[in-house]
Amino acid sequence: MRDTGLRKVRLYSARSATLTLLANAGVPDQVLADWAGHTSAATTRKHYIRKNPKTLGAARDVLDKLLSLDAAVRNDLRSRV
Repeated sequence: MRDTGLRKVRLYSARSATLTLLANAGVPDQVLADWAGHTSAATTRKHYIRKNPKTLGAARDVLDKLLSLDAAVRNDLRSRV
């Protein structure tokens, strides 16, 4: 890699990137764990899946909308829960 000028990529990083890409595409956790050779989906999620800024941004946008609603609308929503 040094001779060709390519950036060094660890296999762990490539594995993590692949699992994160698959998770963000909607592949179920247990399928990811099976593909990675893990017995627990929790292990796969904890050690290999990285947070998706787009997903986090979408959650922020929903919260912004909810928090900017007037009091009457918020009370109506609370009464439904």
